[in-house]
This record gives sequence, structure tokens and C-alpha cells, in this order.
Amino acid sequence: MAYDVVLERVQPRPLAAVHARVPVGQVGTAWRPALDNVWAFLREHEGLWTHGHNVFVYRHPRGPGESMEVDFGVEVSRPFTGDGNVVLTQTPGGEVASTVHVGRPHEIGRANAAIEAWCAANERSLAGVSWEVYGDPAPDGGAFEIRVFYLLR
Repeated sequence: MAYDVVLERVQPRPLAAVHARVPVGQVGTAWRPALDNVWAFLREHEGLWTHGHNVFVYRHPRGPGESMEVDFGVEVSRPFTGDGNVVLTQTPGGEVASTVHVGRPHEIGRANAAIEAWCAANERSLAGVSWEVYGDPAPDGGAFEIRVFYLLR
């Protein structure tokens, strides 16, 4: 799949999220328990979720062997008071390089690589934060449309 990388300015989006430290490469095992907590919280707070999507915000490690800080969240309609491990946070705002991945989530590395290559070719620096906005799965349950954003310096 070819990726069209675009430069855009985005506004922060409010999220209900669980914050976690995750070893690089372990997001696949960490996301479900975190999102289960967020969705349970949203079911208890009517009107907070109004068709928002799952969003994962990554604060990339600065050095080898360090874990990532990840917010596993869901877009919400308004601010709220957190409860337990579910907190109010937001996606970053500012100038980003973004693309759309259509396919299975485990194949998203290609979209990330396309953005990183675009940044190198266009002499743009990454700010160390990226996020993914997950669309609804295809009827067969395999493919998703996932928007990938990298904050730029």
C-alpha cells in the first residue's frame, strides 16, 4: 500500500484514557485491558462518549531500552473528572505529518515508516509524540482505517 503523507495543523482532542508504561513492541498485549477499563468507565457516564474513536497516544522513548508512555483512550465529548485509572487527557495539537493506513492494525508499521521517510526527505524533525485514531473495523472484522499522526518540531 502506498501512503500519502500530508502536513497539517490539528487541534487537541479530549480523551478518556488509561496511562501506561509499555515496553517497545508490547503495545499489542497492553491495549485491550486498558481500553476495557475506559469503555467500562464510559458506560457508567452517559453522554460522555458520542461516537468517538479509540485513540492511542505514544510518547516515544528517548533512549535505548526505555519504555514508551502510552495513553490508551477514547475520544469524548467534554471534560470530566477521572475515576480510578481513567483520566482526562488529550491528543497533542500543532503541526503534524499524517497518513491513513487501511488494513490490519498489526501492519501499521508501514504507515509509521512512510511518515518517518517523508520527514527525512522534507527535513522535518519529529517531536517524539505520535498517535493513532482507529476507525470502525470492516464488516469482516480484519481491516481498519487508522489515521496516524506524528507531531513535528
